Amino acid sequence: MEWSERMNAAIGYIEDKLDGELDYNEAAKKACCSLFHFQRVFMVVVGFTPAEYVRKRRLTLAARELTSTDLKVIDIALKYGYDSPDSFARAFRSVHSITPQAARAPGVKLAAFPRISFNIELKGGNDMDYKIIEKPAFDIIGRSRKFNTVTEKTLSRYRSSGRNT
Repeated sequence: MEWSERMNAAIGYIEDKLDGELDYNEAAKKACCSLFHFQRVFMVVVGFTPAEYVRKRRLTLAARELTSTDLKVIDIALKYGYDSPDSFARAFRSVHSITPQAARAPGVKLAAFPRISFNIELKGGNDMDYKIIEKPAFDIIGRSRKFNTVTEKTLSRYRSSGRNT
């Protein structure tokens, strides 16, 4: 199984658990790596943590439910893992810039955070024509400048190798 398929399996697990109890260790198992490496790779590739992804996805789904159902705000908050309406309202406002009650008004603009998927796309690999051209010798003029970014430890190692500073 390729890396992208394993990461997509982890995303599938996360998506299935957005309205319930989510175990990041289980998501890491789906990606065939440790929790530490899963979180690191996710952060490097996507640009945010798995927890941030889950938060944005849950708030996107919550917004959809607020606009399409008559469920109480507290019920939606509990469904998506928030213990109180206040914490849900703060999180909702941080993503959508309005309160959950205001989201029920017709014509309100809400932020949507779609599901991600991992795909590997290779670029390059095309033949390249080139030729080597010999040029006559030429002079280069430069300016000498000292930089003091070397630590004493590095400097002593440099001196012991017989190089001049």
